[in-house]
Amino acid sequence: MNFKKALLAATVLALPLAAQAQPITGVYVGAGAGFNQSMNADVTSDRNFAAGVTGAQRKASIEFDAGFGGVLSVGYGFGNGLRAEIEGNYRQGDVDQIKAGIGGRLPGISGTVRTYGAMANVLFDLPLALPVPVTPYIGGGVGYAWTDYDNVGSRFYTPAGGNGRSFNIDDKDGNFAFQGIAGVAFPITAVPGLAVTAEYRFFGTLDPKVTGSSRELNGPAIRQKFETENYNHSAFVGLRYAFNAPRPVAPAPVVEVAPAAAPAPARTYLVFFDFDRADLTDRARQIIAEAAQNANRVQATRIEVAGHADRSGSPQYNQRLSQRRADAVAAELTRQGIQRSAITVQAFGESRPLVATADGVREPQNRRVEIVLR
Repeated sequence: MNFKKALLAATVLALPLAAQAQPITGVYVGAGAGFNQSMNADVTSDRNFAAGVTGAQRKASIEFDAGFGGVLSVGYGFGNGLRAEIEGNYRQGDVDQIKAGIGGRLPGISGTVRTYGAMANVLFDLPLALPVPVTPYIGGGVGYAWTDYDNVGSRFYTPAGGNGRSFNIDDKDGNFAFQGIAGVAFPITAVPGLAVTAEYRFFGTLDPKVTGSSRELNGPAIRQKFETENYNHSAFVGLRYAFNAPRPVAPAPVVEVAPAAAPAPARTYLVFFDFDRADLTDRARQIIAEAAQNANRVQATRIEVAGHADRSGSPQYNQRLSQRRADAVAAELTRQGIQRSAITVQAFGESRPLVATADGVREPQNRRVEIVLR
């Protein structure tokens, strides 16, 4: 009993982990299924498991065959390595054998034990530098689960046929549940946001208390109470999809230059913006006007407009903000007399900073649009 309390306390205390990575931002869904092995369950009853023997026969041990299980989850990633999710789960295993007290293995074994419930989990994606593109993670959860004993029992008699007992458990009980999780996610680059997951879970509940019946040979059925255990080892393989995963930015089109023509030197103009703004200041309009005049004077064949943002905010929001900034500069160039067909507009979000910073830092020089005359 002390071991179970220590394990439960360790699971709960391990949930509020610090985070540094940023693998998932926003809503995601997941599913997994695979192998489940229920651990041997000690059973204590208020009556003997066999007739005419000592009180030690009030204790028994149930052993299980390998079974199966699965989980469905919906969660939210906070963009810093931490994830929170709600999970529904199911596990099942058939009874292999029952051993009672000094009497050893009981004959006539039957039955199946099922566990199902809901959990609230907290997970942490580990920011490890690995040689392969995988993301390991750990976590834990608490919740509520029902343990369903479906006709679990034994029918046995003495060789003389006059001193024996059968018993049967067909009941379920709900209890507080807890689990620990360790897994690895393998991203599928062809589908942004999709990943294959492989994980191990240790799942347990407080001791279920169920009711069954026992019967002496040729006697009436007698109500019997049982207190048992429920601990499981699971190995699941599944899929996870994050809805807000960043999409790759298409590269700028490559323009081939005739070998005989010497390339004209590129001229670059920088237009800066206020924090979280995409409107043009008076100084920005002066720079754009100068760029437009020089484009006409040197007869630029292509004008590249590239929008950027600093690292304050999520990558998805900064991608959209840099696009608005680039569109605003392109519109002003058009107003200054540049043909829209001569302008190439791109948005790079926070991926190409002018000044390298940590995530979340507001850097004025990174809030810019670059105008390049070619």
